[in-house]
Amino acid sequence: MPRLEIAGLTLNAEQTGSGPPVVLLHGFTGSTTTWRRLIDLLAPEFEVIAFDIVGHGGSDSPQPVERYEMHRCVDDLVAALRLLGHQRASWLGYSMGARTALQIAAHRPDAVDALVLEGVTAGLADPTERAARVASDEALADRIEGEGLEAFVDFWQSIALWDTQDGLAAATVEALRRQRMANSVTGLANSLRGMGTGAQEPVHGSLTAIEAPTLLLTGALDQKFSTIAEQLADAMPQAECRTVAGAGHAVHLEDPQAFESAVLEFLRGHVTATV
Repeated sequence: MPRLEIAGLTLNAEQTGSGPPVVLLHGFTGSTTTWRRLIDLLAPEFEVIAFDIVGHGGSDSPQPVERYEMHRCVDDLVAALRLLGHQRASWLGYSMGARTALQIAAHRPDAVDALVLEGVTAGLADPTERAARVASDEALADRIEGEGLEAFVDFWQSIALWDTQDGLAAATVEALRRQRMANSVTGLANSLRGMGTGAQEPVHGSLTAIEAPTLLLTGALDQKFSTIAEQLADAMPQAECRTVAGAGHAVHLEDPQAFESAVLEFLRGHVTATV
């Protein structure tokens, strides 16, 4: 499991398999363990590189909020990819990881062959809405620091976004909680402040220039993000939507077979060997 030093920051990575490189980026409170099933599926045909995003998992959780800003995260991940021997890759991300992958496509298109984006948004274009989200995320970051990790995880698991996960197997729920509890107070709080949906620069104006083949994956029960995906697909030249019936925001958890089938079909159809 590589430990990569980039400008004073250590990023944790998992690298396995052979073939065209595919980078996996987890969501907020996640880690490389999000992708255990998918890594095993992809490794026979692709070189799979899963990163712990700054502030998560085994990567560093520095004190300066500036180290978490989205533009820094984008540059760090591209630098990490190149330390692992690749100039370009396909990027697959979930939620926060999907926002990050879309930012990479917007600002570092030289590093992108294709995109798989699960539950993605291009940011908040309206300044008032952005300011409100920044304030909300700051309050949540303060809550993490004030109440501690376990209390935050209890709260986070109770929000309405996860109501569609009530039918998950007990072992899956327990593994998800362990994953969240393996993070740090500083890392999660500063992640919200530095690269939250409100803090990140919106990229709506760059969507028409993103020429990489793109799969936008959502669950049909996640109506907000399904609508966003349709809007993004209208703007992006080579984007297509795939909606999974009976699933919510985390399709990879709620219907892993449908998620994995869609990902594998897309990558096989759009990704070829790269240098």
